[in-house]
Amino acid sequence: MTVDDTTSGAGAEPPSEPSVHATPHHEVDHTAEPTDDPLAIRLEQLILGADRRYTPFQAARAAGVSMDLASRFWRAMGFADIGQAKALTEADVLALRRLAGLVEAGLLSEPMAVQVARSTGQTTARLAEWQIDSFLEGLTEPPEPGMTRTEVTYPLVELLLPELEEFLIYVWRRQLAAATGRVVQAADDDEMVDRRLAVGFADLVGFTRLTRRLEEEELGELVEAFETTSADLVAAHGGRLIKTLGDEVLFAADDAGTAAEIALRLIEAMTQDETMPALRVGIAFGTVTTRMGDVFGTTVNLASRLTSIAPKDAVLVDGAFAEELTRTGDAPASEAQAAEEAAAAEKERAEGVEPLVVPKYRYGLQPMWRRPVRGLGVVEPWLLARRGAS
Repeated sequence: MTVDDTTSGAGAEPPSEPSVHATPHHEVDHTAEPTDDPLAIRLEQLILGADRRYTPFQAARAAGVSMDLASRFWRAMGFADIGQAKALTEADVLALRRLAGLVEAGLLSEPMAVQVARSTGQTTARLAEWQIDSFLEGLTEPPEPGMTRTEVTYPLVELLLPELEEFLIYVWRRQLAAATGRVVQAADDDEMVDRRLAVGFADLVGFTRLTRRLEEEELGELVEAFETTSADLVAAHGGRLIKTLGDEVLFAADDAGTAAEIALRLIEAMTQDETMPALRVGIAFGTVTTRMGDVFGTTVNLASRLTSIAPKDAVLVDGAFAEELTRTGDAPASEAQAAEEAAAAEKERAEGVEPLVVPKYRYGLQPMWRRPVRGLGVVEPWLLARRGAS
C-alpha cells in the first residue's frame, strides 16, 4: 500500500492527518527514525513475525481507526515517534483493530482502552529492557574466538522467543487470576478502587554514601540482591510487591498480620547478610487508592514518612496498623495485658484446670514518642517486634 492509496476512495482521510505521536506546538517533537541496520531489521522481523509494510497513517487506515486515536494508543504504549516512515507491520494493525474493537463493542471506554495500552506498555517495556540488559547480553557473548555477536544473537533469540512468550503468558494469567480473585472478594464496588490495605516501605540505610564508595558493578549486585530477596519474601508470605526504587521497595498486603510478617522477615534476612547495609521499614494501614498497579493516598505517604524516621533494623507502624493487629489477635493491646492473661492461664493449670483460651500473640507493639510528621500532623508510631524479642 502506498501513501497515495490512502487518499483515494470513499471515506478516505485527508493526507493532512497528524503523524504518529503528533505533538502540541509547545512540546518538543523528538523523532526516532527506524533503524536500517541489517541485523536489527532481521531480529525485528523474527520477533514481530512480520515485515515492515505500513506508515503510521496507512496502519491507522487499515485498522479503521482515526489517526488521532491511533496516535493516542501508540503514545500510551510508549512507542517512539517515527514520523511517516514505513516501519509498521500487520501486528500493529491488528493491535489497533483489537483495541478499537473493544471500545466499539462497549467493553471498554476510550479512556480505559488508552489506560490498558499505557499499563501494558510500561510493564512490558521494563521487562524487555531487563531481559536485554541482564539476560541476552551475557548469553550472546561469543563462545569461541572469531565468532561475532551477530552469529550468536539471531539463533539464540530464535530459540528463546517461543519459550519466553509462553512463559510470559503463563505468568500473566496467574497474576490476572490472583488479581481477579481479590476484586470479586471485595466487600463492595468502592472497595475495588479505594481499599483498606497495609502498605509498607523498606529502605536501605546510607545508600547514598554507598553509591560514592562502591564500584558500579558492586552497587548493581547489591541492589539486585536486595530487590530479589525483597520480592521473594513479599511473594512467599502473601504480599504484593508494588514497585522497587533501587534502595527502596514498596509492598502491600490485605491484612496487618501479613504485612508485619513480611516486614520482620525483611529485617531478619538483611541483618543476616553481612554485605547489606541496615534496613528500616515503615508500615501504615488504611484506605488506599489503586491505579495501574500502583498505590496512592495518605496511607502510602504515612508509610513513607514512618520509614524515614524508623531506627536501623527496625519496623515502625502507625496507630491504625497497631489497632488492626490487636483487633485480629496478632498482638496484645499492651504487654501488661499479655502478662495478666499468661498469669491467669498458669493459675488455672496449677489448679488442675485446662485454660479454655491461651492467647498466642505473634507480635509485640511498643509505643514511641508522639511526633510531628511533615504534611501529616502529629502521629504516634509503634515499634513492631516479634513476641518475646527484646
